[in-house]
Amino acid sequence: MERDNLMHGARSALNHDMDIRAWAENFLKEKTRGENTSMSDEEFEKYWKYHKPEIMHAGAAEAMAAYRQSAK
Repeated sequence: MERDNLMHGARSALNHDMDIRAWAENFLKEKTRGENTSMSDEEFEKYWKYHKPEIMHAGAAEAMAAYRQSAK
């Protein structure tokens, strides 16, 4: 339940602050790219285009934690 609350809070923050959202999207895209090194750039861009919503949803709390850490 607490995980759901963290995710909901993180998603709300991303939906209200476009600068943080852009930072989080870039963070998650770079992280995902690092996990998919076997894909060509073209393949990865296509993958990102179709999987970005679910990656952003699942990674919202992680991205917000990384954003807070980078702001320190």
